[in-house]
Amino acid sequence: MGEASIIQVSRLVAQYGEDRILDDVSFEVEKGEIFVILGGSGCGKSTLLRHLVGLDRPHSGRITVAENDIADEKTYSQTLRKIGVLFQSSALIGSMTVAQNVALPLNAYSGLPRDLVRRAVMMKLGMVGLECYPDHLPSEISGGMKKRAGLARALAFNPKILFLDEPSAGLDPITSAEIDDMILDINDRLATTIVIVTHELASIFRTARRVIMLDKSTKGIIAEGDPADLRDHSDNPRVRRFFNRDPSPETAEAG
Repeated sequence: MGEASIIQVSRLVAQYGEDRILDDVSFEVEKGEIFVILGGSGCGKSTLLRHLVGLDRPHSGRITVAENDIADEKTYSQTLRKIGVLFQSSALIGSMTVAQNVALPLNAYSGLPRDLVRRAVMMKLGMVGLECYPDHLPSEISGGMKKRAGLARALAFNPKILFLDEPSAGLDPITSAEIDDMILDINDRLATTIVIVTHELASIFRTARRVIMLDKSTKGIIAEGDPADLRDHSDNPRVRRFFNRDPSPETAEAG
């Protein structure tokens, strides 16, 4: 494994019962890069993300995140301090204000006094442009603002790695672009490694330094590299079809 990598996935097999989703998947994520996991519906993107953050355990193979084996229960709590997760639905608690949602991990694990927690929360809200909305309930803010609030909570412990599950899903193009800019800013200012699961092409081309593409039929990775290079030069028809939004296999084969 490379010294510059902060995530290493080696020969991962992921399955539920007898249903194998991923088979013999290996890749690395370098420190400080924006890395995107993409592919068509049912290819295993969400399954891979769940394994990377420790919600599911590998059937076989090994995942190392920030130098810890993600399946090791003894070090899992240490790993959680080094990562932040933005779920696709934002996963905000509806009965709590935006500030209270962001404060949840700090209240649970930091041991900081209330005034310092409040200060940290306002700092995170300022980073995502929500400093004027700490006392709003999730029902009182827009979908894009919910994503920002979820991102602020994911940043609570200044994580080394951010995992973002479909951060632009369900958002209008302008709001999606704002989220993309926020991701780039966090990566640039904090040198945070960011792993994104998405199929939004505009966001992929805007943010990704490197991607892997999963495929449902092979249950593994069929492409890896710069998204623009894969779009223009991949010799795999399925890869070209995805990046060019081409529904016609015949067109892709002819290209």
